[in-house]
Amino acid sequence: MSCLAAFLIAGCSPGKDWRTASREPAGIAPDPLLTEEAVLQVYGADAWSWRGWFAIHTWIAAKRTGETSYRVYDVVGWRGYRGQPVMRVARDVPDRYWFGEMPVVLKEHRGPGVDALIDAVDRAARTYPWKKTYRAFPGPNSNTFTGWVARQVPELALDLPLSAIGSGYRE
Repeated sequence: MSCLAAFLIAGCSPGKDWRTASREPAGIAPDPLLTEEAVLQVYGADAWSWRGWFAIHTWIAAKRTGETSYRVYDVVGWRGYRGQPVMRVARDVPDRYWFGEMPVVLKEHRGPGVDALIDAVDRAARTYPWKKTYRAFPGPNSNTFTGWVARQVPELALDLPLSAIGSGYRE
């Protein structure tokens, strides 16, 4: 075995286990119980294992004016292994650690006019064409989903980083 292969194998999340990795809230999102205004945030976090060396996982979280919880829009490949759609829209914690990796806000919109933006994001997400298909590379994957929404809703003004591998995927 070459030194490079040994290094890569050894570096695949030593001491980490996805089953016990943190999925706790990171404390980034405004508390929905204390925040009346609409909030829309796009998050990214290093991908799991060695993929995190060069790639991120992205998702969208939104809370309309007056709502007391967030709706999270995301794509996760393992759902497909269970026969479920890989795309999900659900009330959830918006800023969870991505299996031990701290999320960052890639884009944020707050206040007046954001409810209409959230409606546009919701419509775009529900027309995402690969709801049951996931491939880490070249896509469709979580970043394909976020990139799709950004192209459908240009007023989101979202430019994903190069590390959002798959964000430009088009069939």
